[in-house]
Amino acid sequence: QVQLVESGGGLVQPGGSLRLSCTASQFSFSLLFMGWYRQAPGKTREWVAKITSSGITTYYADSVKGRFTISRDNAKNTVYLQMNSLKSEDTAVYYCNTNPPRNDLWGQGTQVTVSS
Repeated sequence: QVQLVESGGGLVQPGGSLRLSCTASQFSFSLLFMGWYRQAPGKTREWVAKITSSGITTYYADSVKGRFTISRDNAKNTVYLQMNSLKSEDTAVYYCNTNPPRNDLWGQGTQVTVSS
């Protein structure tokens, strides 16, 4: 079954860090651009970061640039999102997907809550 499974979310204080992981199964992970997305309560899902298939080039939304780092390990079919200097406005459910995203790959996501 083709799927993506996110993990690593949790509750963290402002200024803290988290690392999210997303493991893919049953598709050509290493050939595809991958991205992280998030959806805050009452808002539409937004793109956060993306990485090329080789992992050499990365791109970020302005809201997270300089604080978040996307990376991947093609041998493990896994993409990561290192999140530093977290802010309350980073609170959301975080999802991974290909970039551009495929509708059949949205998973349940992982909740990130930034609060004191």
